[in-house]
Amino acid sequence: MTRRPHGAHLPEERPESTAPLPPPELTEAECRRCGTYIAGLDGRYACGVCGWVNDHSEGHRRLPREDEDPDRPPKGRRRPRQLPGPPVEEPVPEPVPEPPEGPREGPPYPC
Repeated sequence: MTRRPHGAHLPEERPESTAPLPPPELTEAECRRCGTYIAGLDGRYACGVCGWVNDHSEGHRRLPREDEDPDRPPKGRRRPRQLPGPPVEEPVPEPVPEPPEGPREGPPYPC
């Protein structure tokens, strides 16, 4: 994989557009740290083996703006407020007792 040259990042003039963004392209490469074969979207990668992540600026296309995000909540709606205090802990399941070891009674194999 060859690196693209990067110049100074100047703010781009972005016309207000409601046109949908093209779907992301599935790209593949080797992890630069451990060599694992990985896949990513538009040249942005994260290795699940060693944790290496490439910089977002190395992608093939620009990232969508906030107003272009299809998962963005509607205007006026905010993220739910987090309550103060310690995080809620999940209940720990009780261990399942193991069957006793030793000779079993009955047929040698289940029917």
